[in-house]
Amino acid sequence: MSALIDDLQWRGLIAQSTDLESLRADLDEGPITFYIGFDPTAPSLHLGNLLQIQTMRRFQAHGHRPLALVGGATGLIGDPKMTGERTLNPVDVVDEWVSRLRTELSDFFDFEGPAAAQLVNNFDWTKDIDVIAFLRDIGKHFSVNRMLDREAVAARLAGDGISFTEFSYQLLQSYDFLELYRRHGCRLQMGGSDQWGNITAGVDLIRRVEAAHVHALTTPLVTKADGTKFGKTETGTVWLSPAMTSPYAFFQFWLNADDRDVPTYLRFYSMRSHAEIEELEEATRAEPARRAAQRALAQELTTLVHGAAATEAVEAAAQALFGQGDLSSVPADVLDAALREVPHAIVPREEIAGGTLPDIVDLLVRSGLSPSRGQARRTIGEGGAYVNNVRVEDEAFCPPAGDLLHGRFLVLRRGRRTLAGVLIEG
Repeated sequence: MSALIDDLQWRGLIAQSTDLESLRADLDEGPITFYIGFDPTAPSLHLGNLLQIQTMRRFQAHGHRPLALVGGATGLIGDPKMTGERTLNPVDVVDEWVSRLRTELSDFFDFEGPAAAQLVNNFDWTKDIDVIAFLRDIGKHFSVNRMLDREAVAARLAGDGISFTEFSYQLLQSYDFLELYRRHGCRLQMGGSDQWGNITAGVDLIRRVEAAHVHALTTPLVTKADGTKFGKTETGTVWLSPAMTSPYAFFQFWLNADDRDVPTYLRFYSMRSHAEIEELEEATRAEPARRAAQRALAQELTTLVHGAAATEAVEAAAQALFGQGDLSSVPADVLDAALREVPHAIVPREEIAGGTLPDIVDLLVRSGLSPSRGQARRTIGEGGAYVNNVRVEDEAFCPPAGDLLHGRFLVLRRGRRTLAGVLIEG
C-alpha cells in the first residue's frame, strides 16, 4: 500500500497532509474508506474536479473504498469565495445539478467488489437537523477565532464582510466528515489545497466528538506557466459535460497545452506508469513539434470522459480539417463544435437565398482569416486560400450553397495550418 503514497509524491500530488507517515501506516494495514466532496455549483463538473476524480481512482485502484459526496446541502450554502458573497441558487436548480453531478461521477468509479465506490449526498443527513441540537452538539466544538483565520474569511472581512450563511459552511463540511466516519467508517478526506481549513476542521471535530484519529490530504491547485487560469479557454471553462464543452474542444484543450505545463498535467491527470510518463516528457523535450505528450494526454482523458468513439471522431475531424481526410464524413455536431473553436463568420441564411455565398475575399475577411481585403487577395494570389480543402485561385469565386457541409458549414484555410469557418444560421 505504501506504493500509493510513493506514487502520489512522485506525481507531486500531495500539497498538505495531517500526518503523512501515519496515513502511510494506516494504508499499509489494509483498505480504508475515504471521501471527496463535489458541490453542485454548476450543472457539470470541470477540470479541477477531474483532478480529484483521478486521485480517487488511484486510491480505488489500490483497494481503498471511495465515497463520492455530492453536496446537496452544502451546495445550497456555498463555500466562501475570496471575492465576495455568492448568489444562492434556487433549491430546485441545486436539486437538478445534484442529479447531473451524480450521473457524471457514476461513470468514473467501480461500484462492485471489495473496494466498491458509493455515491452519497449530504442533504440526506442535514435535512432534518434540529438547529438547537446542531449548535449544542457541533457548533460548540468550533472556535470562532480559528474560523476567522481562514484565508477566504479574512479576505472577506477586510472587504465587504461575509454573511453568517457562508461563515457557517465550515461547520457543515466538518459535520459531513463526522457523519461519514459514523456511517461508513470513513477515515480520510481529500480535496484541493484551498479546502485545507475545512478538511482539518472536520479532522478536529471527529477527534473531539469521537476521540478518533482520522486523516486529511490535499492536492495542489493546478497552475499554468503563462499565468492564465488553468481549465479556462477563450470560450470559458472546460466542463466534463459534452453539452457544455464539446469532446472536440475538450480534446483540443489538452492538445494545445504549453510544453512547459505538460509534465505537470501528465503526472496529475494521466493513469500511465512512471516510465511511460517519463518517456513522453522526454519526447516533448526532444521533439516538441510532434506534441506526442499532448496527444497522448488528450487521447487518454477524452476517452475517459467522453468514450473511445468520441475520441476517434474528434481525431478524424481534426485530420479532415487540415486536408488529411474527408470533410463530408465529419458528423455535423463535431464539425459545428470544431468551427466554433476557431475564428468564424456567422452568415444569415437569407444572404444565400440566391444560391451562392458571398465571395471568397469577403468570407476570408469576415471569418477573421485575413485582416483586410487586400491581404485576402494576396493570400488567394499566392495559392494559400482553401474552401473545404480545395484551393481557390479566383478572388471573385462565390461558393455555391451546394458546397455547404451538412447544409450549414464551410471550412476555410489559409496555408497549411490556419483555419476559420463559415456557419449558416437562421
